[in-house]
Amino acid sequence: MNLTEKEISYTTTNSYATLNTLTDATKNVWVVCHGMGFLSRYFLRYFQGLNADDNYIIAPQAQSKYYIPPKFKHVGASWLTKENTVKETENIMRYFDSVLIAESIPENVNLIFLGYSQGVSVATRYLAKRQLKCDQLVIHSGGIPKELTASDFEYLNENAKVSLIYGSEDEYLNKERMIYEENRAKELFGKRLQIIPFEGKHDVNVDVINKLV
Repeated sequence: MNLTEKEISYTTTNSYATLNTLTDATKNVWVVCHGMGFLSRYFLRYFQGLNADDNYIIAPQAQSKYYIPPKFKHVGASWLTKENTVKETENIMRYFDSVLIAESIPENVNLIFLGYSQGVSVATRYLAKRQLKCDQLVIHSGGIPKELTASDFEYLNENAKVSLIYGSEDEYLNKERMIYEENRAKELFGKRLQIIPFEGKHDVNVDVINKLV
């Protein structure tokens, strides 16, 4: 059998969702990266408690969609897998570029990047690869990619905030993993980091999010 795996490049189209309206009165622009199994338009419901006049939320959409078991009725999406990760990451980076260009985010707003669960990997990679200045990075219940180092984030302003949020009963984080992720975050972000544990499982914590601004 003569099996050969080949590669092509082509143009594709993907959606994203927004919440509220970007105006001259907007104070904070959020770029929020959902976890595995979400669609961006449903992920935005966790940000409805933020003041609509002050906050404009952009939710990029993971491109790989699938039917969620066990009933295979509802559709979810995934950012990355271990298959062809480097190339898929490049595709995601270009997609994020296009989203931010389309939105034309003003320079005078506070830019907040949030990753939840699997979304942490794409949020942190994008900031590191593009050296995009933001005022706050929120790492919520997800792992920081192993290849990222402190030097990748030296460009951030010393006043930039980094929040590490996780549930004390997160079913995907045992005690050893929690300690590992805390140490990784301290190594990468130093004094910028604030650690915010909460009583709960692997869920988006709306109360904590609402207090970040």
